[in-house]
Amino acid sequence: MTAHDVFGTAELRRAVLESWDASPTRFREDANAEEDLRFGGYRDRLLVELAQNAADAAGADGVLRIRFEDGELRLANTGAPLTADGVAALASLRASAKRDGGTVGRFGVGFAAVLAVTDAPRVVSSTGAVEFSAERTRSEASALPGPAKEIESREGGVPVLRLAWPTGETPPEGFSTEVRLPVRSDVDGDGLLAGFAEHASDLLLALPALREIHVGSRSWRREDQGASRAVVHGPQRSDRWLLHRVSGRLGEFAAEGLGSEQRGPVEWWACWAVPLDPDDVPIPLAEDILHAPTPTEERLSLPARLLAGLPVEADRRRVTSSPVVDSVLAFAAKSYPDLVAKVSPSHRTALVPLPGFPLSDVDGKLRQGVLDRLRVTGWLPGGAGGVVAPHQAAVLEYYSPELVSQLADVVPGLLAAELSDARQRRALSTLEVRRLGAAEIVEAVGGLDRPAAWWYRFYDALAPIQRTDLRAREEFAALPVPLADGRTVTGARDVLLADGEGDTGPAAVLATLDISGLRIAHPDAAHPLLEQLGAHRAGPAELLDAPPLAEAVRGSVAEARVGADVLPLTESVLGLVSESHVHDWLAALAMPDRDGEIRRADELLLPDAELLAVLDPEEVGPEGALGVLDGAFAARWPRRLLRAVGVLDGFALHVEEDPIDPDERFADSVQWWHEQERLAGGAWPPARFVAVRDLDLVADESWPEAIRLLTGSAEIARVLEDPRSHPAWWLSRFAVLAGRPPRFWRLPEAEEIAGIYDPVPEVGLDRRRLRLAGVRGELRVDDPEEAADLVARLGDPDRGVRAGTALRAHRELANAVVDGVVPPGVAGPPESVRSISGAVVSAERAVVLDEPWMLGVLEAPLVVAGGGPDQFDAEALAELLDLPLASEEGTMRVLAEGRAQSWAEVGRVAGTCELLGIAVPSGEVVLHDGLRVSTRGGEQRVHWWVDGSGAVHAERTPDGLARALAWAAGAWESRFALAALLADPEAVTLLR
Repeated sequence: MTAHDVFGTAELRRAVLESWDASPTRFREDANAEEDLRFGGYRDRLLVELAQNAADAAGADGVLRIRFEDGELRLANTGAPLTADGVAALASLRASAKRDGGTVGRFGVGFAAVLAVTDAPRVVSSTGAVEFSAERTRSEASALPGPAKEIESREGGVPVLRLAWPTGETPPEGFSTEVRLPVRSDVDGDGLLAGFAEHASDLLLALPALREIHVGSRSWRREDQGASRAVVHGPQRSDRWLLHRVSGRLGEFAAEGLGSEQRGPVEWWACWAVPLDPDDVPIPLAEDILHAPTPTEERLSLPARLLAGLPVEADRRRVTSSPVVDSVLAFAAKSYPDLVAKVSPSHRTALVPLPGFPLSDVDGKLRQGVLDRLRVTGWLPGGAGGVVAPHQAAVLEYYSPELVSQLADVVPGLLAAELSDARQRRALSTLEVRRLGAAEIVEAVGGLDRPAAWWYRFYDALAPIQRTDLRAREEFAALPVPLADGRTVTGARDVLLADGEGDTGPAAVLATLDISGLRIAHPDAAHPLLEQLGAHRAGPAELLDAPPLAEAVRGSVAEARVGADVLPLTESVLGLVSESHVHDWLAALAMPDRDGEIRRADELLLPDAELLAVLDPEEVGPEGALGVLDGAFAARWPRRLLRAVGVLDGFALHVEEDPIDPDERFADSVQWWHEQERLAGGAWPPARFVAVRDLDLVADESWPEAIRLLTGSAEIARVLEDPRSHPAWWLSRFAVLAGRPPRFWRLPEAEEIAGIYDPVPEVGLDRRRLRLAGVRGELRVDDPEEAADLVARLGDPDRGVRAGTALRAHRELANAVVDGVVPPGVAGPPESVRSISGAVVSAERAVVLDEPWMLGVLEAPLVVAGGGPDQFDAEALAELLDLPLASEEGTMRVLAEGRAQSWAEVGRVAGTCELLGIAVPSGEVVLHDGLRVSTRGGEQRVHWWVDGSGAVHAERTPDGLARALAWAAGAWESRFALAALLADPEAVTLLR
């Protein structure tokens, strides 16, 4: 069949042959160019290049069919048929029929890819058909001298795509054009189809004008779902893609790298594509290549694929280095956030390029551009809605929708809660999004003014965090806490959480008062988290344990005196005490008295207090030490409660543990302290100090009733049992019974001290109460004042004191000196003293008997007391009374020499000692028939004596011998039994 040359191929061949004939070099250049394309740049790019041509022809909804038939690879497409310009482009090798910038190429340089599989390609179209042939070209060129030589030197290699011949073939039905490629024998046709099938899906994304691609028996079809989503249906699966296309026009650019001589505005376009799973979740790419728009060898590490109309190098493997490429990449990067924004908010960060080394120069430029635009473009979902740019964003370290909800209007740019998920961390770190940990959260809410209920919800959102993050718990300790009084404090420590009691309970009222340091959380903000961070439950007990409340109570009276209304504080504290326990400082609580003044609780008496009847009226009232509680106020509170906080009903007992100094609030406590310290020696201070207050306020005439009140208290009565306690000590000295202190008197039955002390008059008190008040029941000296009083009483001639009573009194005085209770001389030299006979004698004539044998030479009325082994320290008594000792009264000596004999040899001594169980003395005794001693007053007869050398002398009488024996044997108390047995050895009945 003869073909019509509808495309003017004869003229095209003539022009080419003339150029070869005129310049064999041109023939060689064309041959070399084709060879480079065949073995270099276009090798393995056959399908891509032909598919691109098909897409250019299609315009829209194009179909490309590829099959292997009769040894030929055939690629048919719909759309615009072949034109004369297209044929010219096919034969020009360096030119392209593309002129309007709207397509990616139409039978231009890329058609040379067919040379990889064939030497005789044909293009069959509905408007006509052309063929190319290496064999026919060789035949035509060999007829020319210059090309013929080149053919010989190249061993037959000729350009294939420079000479076109018409052919009479027509395309298959339904298609406008088909490229037919008889493959060389070394080409695997089935392998070609398999390779084409691998790129079919990608080509449908890269070439939007193509809608379907059929490879052999398999088909791929793209289904557009709106402007941003497409599904590519393949033989085995369907792939979903998210797309974002942009286009525009660049300004004037040099044509370098564009493959033409064109200058002027350049149309550009780009398409971002990312795979989607069935749930519309993006599947980021780990590694890809740049599509320009078909695959290049520019490796990319972006999560999405970039397809763009970019100028590429002659081999179409890499983009050119040109301003156009840089500009298009910049525009593509600028549009990347728009692709990201099309993804659901929770998955947008999946499209953030993660840190890593660029895989190519293009990758480096594109990654940097994409990250720069992502950082400054709003696309991250904000916690308060809308979108936020990463450079203005902040994300919580913890996943907590509740916390984001609370902080969305507090932290500018706070991101939605889902972005706190650990999966998002790396992407947000790449974008340098600020992260908010526990410390930053605390800082963000510092100084924030929000309702208490807002803070409760905020704490509730933080609670799960502090349970799992110990470091967060430490930071949360500095959280603001709103107080019930309207203030906000930093830190939960020392904050009290009021138990639920309404707005009128004690804690609620306290919270409204201006109590420095008292931190009661607002009830609407009292979340359990605060307790875990150091706050304390504010029940009545906890509130009363709060030091600021104690300080407020201690200063309440002072505040009242400067005009402050302290009764709300008082009412609240009493309410707390009614449900809890008592503290000592509650005694300082301000209360109203009946005169309209404010006093401490412990300075007030109940209106009907028993104590009112015994106190001095001048001590109760506006000018007195005590007041009476306002009656109306007292009626509102239980008597037990008022007494518990210190209001007086009866005498109040005070106990202080481990005192270190005397408490001067109690009368004469300093004097008592020093006296007891002297008596205790090193065992001081005491373990506790116990006192009864207000004893010094009792009216003198009311002491019997006061003592009845005191002893009516079991606690106070137990204290009074100890005569050295401060209450007992004070009562005995300063209470008044019948005009005298209690210790002035003795109990009526205390005959042992009769004569020295007078019996107490009838005052209406029984013996027990009198004794507890300090009325004497025995002879005792407890202090110097008491010693001086006793010395004076002994020297009073108007007192009838028995000899035995005087002897015991002198012994008590001597012991008091020895024990340190009374210093020597404290009583002063008395004018008169009581003698051993019971008579009162002048102190100028009296002596203190210090040795018992001297009694025989002294006048009994002048001897104050007797010393000796069973008596007392005569020297101490002499010092106290400022009297001489009997042994100091001149020189005394035995006048006659007696007979010295050992005690064991003295008749009856050994037997008598054996009967009494007394060891016989080892020394000697000097026996006298009549023993006389020379004194300053003359000679005196005595029964026994001990001279200055220590020798013991005795008359040969039972009485003299018995006393000497008792002294020598150290058994002075047995002297009378010894005398009886020595006088009558048979008088053993005395021993029964």
